[in-house]
Amino acid sequence: MKLGLDRYAKINSPIHRWEQRSKLVALVSLIFAIAFVNQLILLPAVIGVTMVLYGLSKLPLSFLLTRMRYPGLFILAVVLLVLFASSGGAVLFSLGPLAVTQEGVESVLLIATRFLCILTVSLILFGTAPFLTTIKAMRSLHLPDVIVDMMLLSYRYLEEFGETRMRMQRAMRMRGFESDRFSVRNLNLWAGLAGSLLIRSYDRSERVYQAMRLRGYGSRKSSIGSNRQEFAADISEANKTSKIAFWLTLFVATVLVAAEIFF
Repeated sequence: MKLGLDRYAKINSPIHRWEQRSKLVALVSLIFAIAFVNQLILLPAVIGVTMVLYGLSKLPLSFLLTRMRYPGLFILAVVLLVLFASSGGAVLFSLGPLAVTQEGVESVLLIATRFLCILTVSLILFGTAPFLTTIKAMRSLHLPDVIVDMMLLSYRYLEEFGETRMRMQRAMRMRGFESDRFSVRNLNLWAGLAGSLLIRSYDRSERVYQAMRLRGYGSRKSSIGSNRQEFAADISEANKTSKIAFWLTLFVATVLVAAEIFF
């Protein structure tokens, strides 16, 4: 299983040409601003900004839809819970003992919109540059080495565990397992698969950690690949287009936060 976050990192677009350090700071600021929005009247502006960014990135729509599949299942469960659990406001309609209220609908719109926009901006951030370039940009911005190293290792080994899961599922199908049938036996098998993956991931993490310690990781300030001098150029050295994009994005993020506070 390949995550392929940087599959389209070689596309020629304004977002791809944006210097990665300034892009990281600006888009993360925009993500926090979107998360801060709590008024329905600001949602069209949030959606518009996100659509403009995604259009400028020239990333295929299939790239976005594919990576929203599993997070979408999680947010769908949250949306259904909030929709039927909210009790304030006027009742719009009822489904037996469950009532859908105006407050519940407004909460669902806020949660779903912010989630989709934040995920889209995150995909723009990580999908418009090679992942290793993003890691180097984080180091040059002096993020803690532990956090950066954990991100790199997590990305690397999520693919590894995905391959392990696919091999285990293939072996189960060869032994007669029918994954499309719902039964207590299948639930037990799925639980066993999840437990086995958890144990294997723990064992793998221990072996990786021990191998890294044997190679001197953590024994000195300069951890693996933390030669910041190579990437320590200040954001002000970025090209003119990157500067404009940086300040424009920060301006939009500031406007969203100010509108939430004062209106």
